[in-house]
Amino acid sequence: MVRRRPPNDARLSAARYRVQQVAPVGDDSESDETSANGGAAASVGAHGDRARTGLGTAGQQAGEEADAGAPTMEQRAAVVEIAITQAMRRGDFDDLPGAGKPLAGLGSTYDPDWWIRQKIERERLTGLGPPALTLRTEHAELDARLDTLGSEHEVREVLLDFNRRVIEARRQLLGGPPVVTPTRDVDPELEAWSARRAARRREAELARARAEEEWSRLTRRERRAARRNGTAPR
Repeated sequence: MVRRRPPNDARLSAARYRVQQVAPVGDDSESDETSANGGAAASVGAHGDRARTGLGTAGQQAGEEADAGAPTMEQRAAVVEIAITQAMRRGDFDDLPGAGKPLAGLGSTYDPDWWIRQKIERERLTGLGPPALTLRTEHAELDARLDTLGSEHEVREVLLDFNRRVIEARRQLLGGPPVVTPTRDVDPELEAWSARRAARRREAELARARAEEEWSRLTRRERRAARRNGTAPR
């Protein structure tokens, strides 16, 4: 039996051909669109990476340039040495206070307000600062003040007044540096004042005796010259 071939339908063939042509084109367009979008995204990403890399490189270069312009430790040390040398040549360090003398206060206890006390003593400031500081200065100069007095009664009054002000300063609760100034024992201080006074008298008598002995060795002409110059002993 012979199989009959289906009739050749031109419209059906044309439709099949159209479908075959359109379907690949649609797939290719979608694929091309996806590729285009992916390529654009890749391009943007690459551009951003390059931008970030460029910014990082520029910042790193700027930091390196700033570090390159900053002086090194050796250069700073050289500048300091040059400044010291120039100051020495100008004589800025000549005749400084305390030059050639031992440092004061090495054997004493630590004083947290040493710089204030030294300023008061150096500039002879009186009545300034809290009692803790003024009493320290007065305590350091008290012996010299007592030596200017002429009687034990005056010495006793000064010592009693000093002790009273030290005790009052210890009782105050106004803050500030602590009061570490000790009080003075009146009777021992009177004995020390009398001993210093007697020593000064002995020294004065010895000086007067030496002056009289030197005067006795002078000739009459030298004595007249000494009287005219005002160097004769009294």
